[in-house]
Amino acid sequence: MTDPFGTEALRASVLRAWAESPTRFTEDTNAERDLRVGAYRDRLLVELAQNAADAAQTAGAPGRIRVSVVDGELRVANTGAPLTAAGVASLASLRASAKEGMVGRFGVGFAAVLAVTDEPRVLSRTGGVAFSEARTREAAGRPGDVPVLRLPWPDDWPVPEGFDTEVRLPLRADVDPDELLARLADEVEDLLLSLPWLARISVGDSVWQRSEVDGHVEIAGPAGVVRWLVQEAPGGLWAMAPEPLETDVLHAPTPTDERLSLPARLIAQVPLEPSRRRIMPGTDVTAPASAYPALVRKLPPGQRLSLVPSAGFPLSEVDGQLREAVIGALGEQPWLPSAGGDIPALGARVLGVDSPRLVEMLGELVPRLVSVCGPEAARVLATVGAERLDLPEVVETLTGLERPPVWWRSLYDVLLPLLEAHSVSADDLGALPVPLADDRTLPGPRGALLFDGELLELLAEADIVGLRLVHPEAAHPLLERLGAKPAEAADLLESPALREAVERSVEDAESGLDTAPLAEAVLRLVSEASAEDLGALALPAEDGWRRADELVLPTSPLLAVFDPDALGEDGPLAVLDKDFAARWPGSALTAVGVLDGFVVTEDGIRDLDLVADERWPEALRLIAGERETWQALRADASGIARNAVLAGRAPQEWRLASAAGLAGLYDPVPDVGVREDVLAAAGVRTGLEVADLDDAADLLDRLGDPRRTVAPGLVARAHAALADAGLDWAALDAPERVRAVDGSVVAAEEAAVLDRPWLAAAWPAERLVTAAEGGPEPEPDEVFASGRSRAERLAELLDVPLLSETVSARMPDDGEFVPWAELTAICLVAELLDMPLPDGGVVVHEELSVELDGVKRDAPWWVESGPFHGEHHAADTPAGLARAFAHAADRWADRHLIEALLDDPDPLTLFS
Repeated sequence: MTDPFGTEALRASVLRAWAESPTRFTEDTNAERDLRVGAYRDRLLVELAQNAADAAQTAGAPGRIRVSVVDGELRVANTGAPLTAAGVASLASLRASAKEGMVGRFGVGFAAVLAVTDEPRVLSRTGGVAFSEARTREAAGRPGDVPVLRLPWPDDWPVPEGFDTEVRLPLRADVDPDELLARLADEVEDLLLSLPWLARISVGDSVWQRSEVDGHVEIAGPAGVVRWLVQEAPGGLWAMAPEPLETDVLHAPTPTDERLSLPARLIAQVPLEPSRRRIMPGTDVTAPASAYPALVRKLPPGQRLSLVPSAGFPLSEVDGQLREAVIGALGEQPWLPSAGGDIPALGARVLGVDSPRLVEMLGELVPRLVSVCGPEAARVLATVGAERLDLPEVVETLTGLERPPVWWRSLYDVLLPLLEAHSVSADDLGALPVPLADDRTLPGPRGALLFDGELLELLAEADIVGLRLVHPEAAHPLLERLGAKPAEAADLLESPALREAVERSVEDAESGLDTAPLAEAVLRLVSEASAEDLGALALPAEDGWRRADELVLPTSPLLAVFDPDALGEDGPLAVLDKDFAARWPGSALTAVGVLDGFVVTEDGIRDLDLVADERWPEALRLIAGERETWQALRADASGIARNAVLAGRAPQEWRLASAAGLAGLYDPVPDVGVREDVLAAAGVRTGLEVADLDDAADLLDRLGDPRRTVAPGLVARAHAALADAGLDWAALDAPERVRAVDGSVVAAEEAAVLDRPWLAAAWPAERLVTAAEGGPEPEPDEVFASGRSRAERLAELLDVPLLSETVSARMPDDGEFVPWAELTAICLVAELLDMPLPDGGVVVHEELSVELDGVKRDAPWWVESGPFHGEHHAADTPAGLARAFAHAADRWADRHLIEALLDDPDPLTLFS
């Protein structure tokens, strides 16, 4: 067998070295074992593929690899430069390599084959070599472990057709061929990406092919085509998988143990330790980072963020260096899409909400705003120096911006879904600018009014300060969500801004401002909706601008009842301009306060003081003809009483013709053409009433007027009304004359007020004043809260003494005391009337006369002391006993019935 590679000399040299230095054999054995179980474990296909790639590069043509198991051998055939003597020397050396600048070309990495075989062979077109553990042990004459790859033997097996070299590895018994092929197949895709000089690898029946298309490396395999985006870099190559990587290792170009957390794979040209698992200490691996942004730019804008390194701790020292360099490059070089082209990440602005449409609208407004957006984009780009842009800052940027209303509506279209999705809050948008109908754009929808219609132009022309009417072309549901209010006419009429404008409108008109648009707008609004308190609105009068509630319609019936001096420049009212009035319906004008009839206010019916004295009957007819004023008149006639004049007198100086009970005190009102109920409501008297001191003074004057003839009952009722009025009489002068119980007039100093009913018999009727109702014999006095009786109150009012204070009496001693229970007639009456008998009894006199101031006077009954207690005396007559019994039993009102029953005790007396 020929020996083209001089293997015999190589063996002799190694054997001689082992013989001369026993430790060299041990060192070689240990070194090979270390390579087999350490650095090159699980790198079988990696190392063989690297050798094949080196061979293809040397040959200058893309290489092919075929991996198969035949007759218990793993066979790896490849194309490319064949085996050389230098290559064989490298195979047989644990510390040398035949590569010149290429890692792995028949160097120490070949030790990886020892993981599956003890008898490796390498066959090539130029010859072949074989290694054998058994033959080495025999040649070295040493038992136990020996270095398999130190002694090569020539081998002349033919190379498979179409290939230039084949590595044959008889598999040890503990190696499962199928499992081995499956594991090697898993490594193919990564190897084709990392080794550009390899074009095809087949493992068993599966084939993978590598091609480059449009900047991508395509690897077609049994599962389909996988495209890798690649970018040349100083000292390496960046490659992006179809999906960004979460973790990877540095490839140089085959996998190392340097863990990386970058989304793209780095295939770097860096020196490695002999194990090929770690880079050489002190190596700068950051040079490829400068090309990383170029790789990112090859992606569509929407996918570029996937290549931004995620935040987190580096997985290795190399990873930390590379991440820092990549982040720096992404911060400094343009790659982020924006409206003006790609920009660096450092200082870029990222919209914090997911709204590409909003980004598009803001592109020209926000410098360095990138096209990608959303909270995740902001989080990712923060790692490379970009700044988050949130909605409050966006709103601040928009403040003061001049854009057409339709532009703002488009913006609202974009923002509303964000609010509905809770991506932003209403507070974030609280200062959002809103275009108004008056061409201003002001911040903040809250308080703005959404209104549509022809009135908008008129309202805008009115220039109502503070009235924020949204431009109709910008009206949008978002504004309502943010506090704008859909406004109807009623809402506008109630708005504080319009109210304020109305309040100052007369002042504005007098200062020369044009308030006509405001008047027009308000009248249009009140034509559609009702409102109150708009009387301050400036409207044109015949003598200039006046408040609406100071104007009267030219056709109003009030003009016929008001005093002419009340209307005009110097009067409280004026007439609305006729031409202006003709342009508007009367309902709109009266709605803002223009008078067409009498108006009711909180204080009653207004403008009663402006009615001409001779026009009051007509004025009353007007008031009674309107429900509201009629109700107000019936509720409170004080305004009428103060102002009205009927036949030359105030209404309360007259009585209704039907009020005959007041005849003598009050004269009947003449026929003035007004209904009685209206006259009564206006204050014409229908009965006795003392409402105030003026009423009291008038009534006292009438009672003391000797020209008047007043019936006794009316006198008594009048005095009762005065006493019960509950007024403070200190401010009222006492009358000089008073009306006695018999209807005559007497000087006040000669009169006395009856305060004890039995005293009536002791005083002349023409000098006796009574406060009782129902006749000259009064009922027992009612007592006010003050404790004073009606008689006492009347005496104070009239400044007349009480009768009990004026007279004193002495009783005769000829009477006989009889208990009430022993008076048969009294007991019968008490039973008929269901009256309990009072305690005590009565002193019965055959005839009763009392001595008053030395003069004896007949009396039917008497009480010796006190109004309700004391000893009762009575003449033995029905009249005397009835009064004493009624007084003692506290049934004074029944005295006349008791008298009748005593006179005729027949029960029919009660019913006849």
